[in-house]
Amino acid sequence: MGLLPKNQPKKTVDTPRNFFIWGQTMHGKSYLASQFPNPVIFNTDGNADQIETPSVNLKNERDPKTGQISFSVIDQLNELIKELETTDHGFETVVIDVIDDVVTLIEQAICEEHGVQYIGDIPYGKGFGIFKSIFTALVVKLKALPMNVIYISRYATVTENNIEKPVPSLSVKHLNTVNGNCDMNILCQKIGKNYIRRAVDRRKAYQREWIQDERILAILDTVIGAFDKPTQTSKEEAKKIVEQLEKQEEQAMQASEAEPEAQTEAKTEETKQAPKPRTAAPRPPRVK
Repeated sequence: MGLLPKNQPKKTVDTPRNFFIWGQTMHGKSYLASQFPNPVIFNTDGNADQIETPSVNLKNERDPKTGQISFSVIDQLNELIKELETTDHGFETVVIDVIDDVVTLIEQAICEEHGVQYIGDIPYGKGFGIFKSIFTALVVKLKALPMNVIYISRYATVTENNIEKPVPSLSVKHLNTVNGNCDMNILCQKIGKNYIRRAVDRRKAYQREWIQDERILAILDTVIGAFDKPTQTSKEEAKKIVEQLEKQEEQAMQASEAEPEAQTEAKTEETKQAPKPRTAAPRPPRVK
């Protein structure tokens, strides 16, 4: 038999299974994740024994005598995923809490293996290549599991046009890898005494009648924007948006070009204003 599918439309899977949840500390991220069906938490803060939900502490295990890593988080995650793939464990959701720390632990393991302090110290950019391969493989393996997968990240802010906006603390390059394999991005916020959950991004414009798992539907009903219909942008509005983006790019380019010139002018002005060195007065002739 050939590998190609039949040339006909097929039924799609419309229940989201992969989620990226982020927000400030104590704003309900872990609580939301724990509401998903039969979760197991891969925890990075060492508190696995202090929570009721079944959990595992992710860490680089060290030899007590040498202090060197004897069982890295990379090997630990591979073993855990293998168990999720091959054993009758009963879990339906795996939670990575938090993915930011997993990045740090993987980098730590790579650095110690190669005897460097910083992953960039591994020659020829090899360290970054090793990390990318390991991290991408981890995300792909998790997505392939017949389970819900939840990544939890912390909170940061960036300033754009003098306006401070919230962003996940996970760096952009790692965020792109994770988000590219997720179905929904959810921001958790505590405003006063109220806990707010908001869908920041979605793979599809999900509709309630599509969701086949009633337990997932009950959770998504608590998330603002999970089922909102996307707004249709007119051609005129799209043109204005594109023009505004092009203008911002042009201003940024002009600013970057003007910066070296301004620095050169500043140095020239400093040179002009610098006091001239004093010339010593000539000594009077000696009298014989």
